[in-house]
Amino acid sequence: MNRAIDAQRASIKRHGFSGRFVHWTVALSTVVLIISGLGQLPLFKRYFVDTLPGLAWTSDFGVTLQLHYLAAAALTLAVVYHVVYHTTRREFDIVPRRGDLRESYQIIKAMFGRGEEPDSDKYLAEQRVAYAFIGGAILLVIATGYLKAVKNLPGVELPYWLLWTTTTLHNLAMFLIILGIGGHLAAFLIKENRALLPGMFTGRVSLAYAQKRHCLWCDGLDLSAEDGVPGDSAMIPPVQTRKGQAA
Repeated sequence: MNRAIDAQRASIKRHGFSGRFVHWTVALSTVVLIISGLGQLPLFKRYFVDTLPGLAWTSDFGVTLQLHYLAAAALTLAVVYHVVYHTTRREFDIVPRRGDLRESYQIIKAMFGRGEEPDSDKYLAEQRVAYAFIGGAILLVIATGYLKAVKNLPGVELPYWLLWTTTTLHNLAMFLIILGIGGHLAAFLIKENRALLPGMFTGRVSLAYAQKRHCLWCDGLDLSAEDGVPGDSAMIPPVQTRKGQAA
């Protein structure tokens, strides 16, 4: 039987260890970067956050700087691993495609009862757009962050215009990342998207959900029983897709 299918639980593998490793490494390191970066402004001292129990470290520049550098290293590792791993395997399902903005608009309308969603692949068009938005912001924050770190090296002097531009772009990238994270989390307030949540913890999502909302992805997979396991129809009940065919 196809190893991606768990017939007992009627679930399908959506994310392997690699995808979940990158997702959570990026998520956690980004949160640490935001907190430590705000601490260096020093925002937490200005608003007396450091007076709260256990948060005195938030206004310690040395501590927040070290946390910032450690989180930056973890984020860089995750990004490099993500790019190399999926490029060598030629897995580009999440890369934006032509027409994604139009499809995203159709998907959002459908969520509010106005029309039907277009048939989707492994990732919804809006997920590919969000990937490009957040990914671009992350690349910008990494590039400008390392340039900002270079100025702290002994004997290195950078022109004022370059420092100002780098700092401005770095802060802009941080704002865009916070905006992207907010939108990413807000998407799960919509009922249709909640079935995706288990995928980032267990790697699996409901097979019925996948066949209904990601029928193009399912069409490209072998969902039948193999290796002597009889009766795939008994193991995996067919689900009606928008095409009107039993998946």
